[in-house]
Amino acid sequence: MDREQEEMQFLGLFDIYLESYKIIFRWKKIFTQITLSLILPLAFIFLAHEEVSEILYWRIRITERQLRWAKTGTPKYEKLSDLSSSEWAFYMIFKAVYFTFLLIFSLLSTSAVVYTVACIYTAREITFKKVMSVVPKVWKRLMVTFLCTFFAFFAYNIVFALTLILWASTIAYSTAGVVLFFIIVILYIIGFVYMTIIWQLASVVTVLEDSYGLKAMIKSRDLIKGKMFIAIIIFLKLYFSLVIINLVFKLYVVYGWRVGFWMEFGYGVLCFVLLLKLILFGLIIQTVIYFVCKSYHHENIDKSALADHLEVYLGHYVPLKTKDVQLEEYHV
Repeated sequence: MDREQEEMQFLGLFDIYLESYKIIFRWKKIFTQITLSLILPLAFIFLAHEEVSEILYWRIRITERQLRWAKTGTPKYEKLSDLSSSEWAFYMIFKAVYFTFLLIFSLLSTSAVVYTVACIYTAREITFKKVMSVVPKVWKRLMVTFLCTFFAFFAYNIVFALTLILWASTIAYSTAGVVLFFIIVILYIIGFVYMTIIWQLASVVTVLEDSYGLKAMIKSRDLIKGKMFIAIIIFLKLYFSLVIINLVFKLYVVYGWRVGFWMEFGYGVLCFVLLLKLILFGLIIQTVIYFVCKSYHHENIDKSALADHLEVYLGHYVPLKTKDVQLEEYHV
């Protein structure tokens, strides 16, 4: 990165995008290698899941429809019942395998991109081999942070579900109840977006500092203060871009909506390429926002200390110590 740490705090929305694009284009080789080895399988798993899930779902629907018309107690009914159970079991196993591999490649991609951007920031020589040697060790720390985030989201959704149950059993059918329902949903969405942003920044904190898990989430919450508006705008843009890509893929590839084979193939390739770029761009933006937030809170990062710790990957991954990343505050 060309900018000094003191200047990072003044980066606006457009500047963060520009800084991220510069990083990608100036280091095309290393990011191309990371994309082909980690992000490509991630994007393929995501899109392939849509196609396979649709096929399995409609097979289940057809079997259940035949089951409803079959006479209870007949051999045909028993056969269809067994088939329906096995199809549902296979569907659930497929979903479990999908989420497992999606999580693995997502965390590996995050580790690789964040580590690479940090090396670029410190002007340290970085190679694909070095990245791949460090990534598996950083991934373990990211898993802890993810599990803490998962339980936080789980508890949040439980509270939301209990709130809806309470609402439905009391004032659901009144005018005030309808208004309250929309307020509850809006507050839930705001909270969900906030927690997602905290998780994304916590992933960067996990890679670059000695904090992980709950400590990384608390550190992320503190860092994002003052830059929350920009972070929300960026998150919403990236999220809606993902929604559009997914929607186009479903309409023109999964459902084959009024297009021929070659158009369907073309849309599939287009969505795949756009998804690759979106994932890479999003991960780099996460890391840039981390440096922007550090600068905004006047938490200086000693580049030489950061570089030294990034280089220590022999034997076991040695995380950055807080004293190396959070030095004394500087004053602008």
